[in-house]
Amino acid sequence: MSNLTLYQVSDQYLADLEKLNDLELDDQTFKDTLEGLTGDFELKATNVSMYVRNIEASVEAIREAEKQMSSRRKAMENKINRLKQYLKDNMIRTGITKVDCPYFQLSLRNNPESVEVINLDEIPPEYFDIPPLPAPVLNKKAVKDAIKSGIEINGARLIQNQSLQIK
Repeated sequence: MSNLTLYQVSDQYLADLEKLNDLELDDQTFKDTLEGLTGDFELKATNVSMYVRNIEASVEAIREAEKQMSSRRKAMENKINRLKQYLKDNMIRTGITKVDCPYFQLSLRNNPESVEVINLDEIPPEYFDIPPLPAPVLNKKAVKDAIKSGIEINGARLIQNQSLQIK
């Protein structure tokens, strides 16, 4: 049975369990047979769980590598910004606005005018954009508490799902 999938083992288990229920066996024989049937499923389930753990470890390793790469990228971006600022500051300081070389051209240019806010409190209200109100957010805890206390709420109901835990 080792080449069967967990789904196929489950199907076989359920079919064998149904046949077992139809037989008139004493309690000990029933328990022993049931234990044998359960063994194949448990072996497959264990193997699938080990595979899940292996994938989880890979995901964690990838997550850690992403963090390290992101940190390195940010450090390099910061270095780029500092070097560009250093170059710009020294071009302004020396009055040199253009540098030509075989690989690229450096030049200082004036950007479009922008607003610098000195004191936000002194600016008249007509210069502020008022964003629209956010949409109401459903308080699911309040709905859950209400339903549990016996209040019927149209459009909502309590459900209970199951989750798999691998410890």
